[in-house]
Amino acid sequence: MQEAPEFVVLVHGLGRTEHSMVVLAQRLRWAGYEVAVVGYESLSASVSEHVAGVRAKVEDCCSEAHRVHFVGHSLGGIVVRSYLAASPPDSLGRVVLLSPPNQGSELAERLREIPLASDALGPSGRVLGTGVEDLPAKLPPPAYDVGVIMGNRSLNPVGSVVIEGPDDGIVAVERARLADVPMIVLPRSHTFIMNSRHAADAVVRFLRTGSFEGHGGKGGAGKRGWLN
Repeated sequence: MQEAPEFVVLVHGLGRTEHSMVVLAQRLRWAGYEVAVVGYESLSASVSEHVAGVRAKVEDCCSEAHRVHFVGHSLGGIVVRSYLAASPPDSLGRVVLLSPPNQGSELAERLREIPLASDALGPSGRVLGTGVEDLPAKLPPPAYDVGVIMGNRSLNPVGSVVIEGPDDGIVAVERARLADVPMIVLPRSHTFIMNSRHAADAVVRFLRTGSFEGHGGKGGAGKRGWLN
């Protein structure tokens, strides 16, 4: 009798589409996982609508799965956390968040003060600030195995001026943290971290073991790796 598969559900970030997760999806398939990618209208719908889309995808693809893992990039990580806070699947496995604004984003906060930029953020982007009334601060601590992969290289000099401390151009490294949740920092940008081979290797390691220990690669990390 064939064993039920392990699925990984991928959720893209703000202003992106499911095509932004194609490279990571293929690497996960090579690692032996079945993959489902959630596409959603990130700039025109609310987070609650995005959550409904994730729920529908999981019900459609993964009802017979042995385990269902999740990987969310940027806003996608907040969408995943919102979904799992409301209705986690019985077969929930592990979760990896790529460049997530777990404590909000100063850049999103600044942009929503500018009328045209605020319109461009859409209803989901406008709730990603750093205040206590913003969505990241309202989400409960995860009650599941989760790891964070963050970048510290910026392709956005304007964002890096607004953001305090090391950042990936959109989110500060420190604002990606979640209490005692394991986190690694790679020399990658917010926009393209999901295409990084080292990020994909770290995702697979965490999904398999629940740890980033032993992960290494280029970028001058040496034997210490990027563990923070």
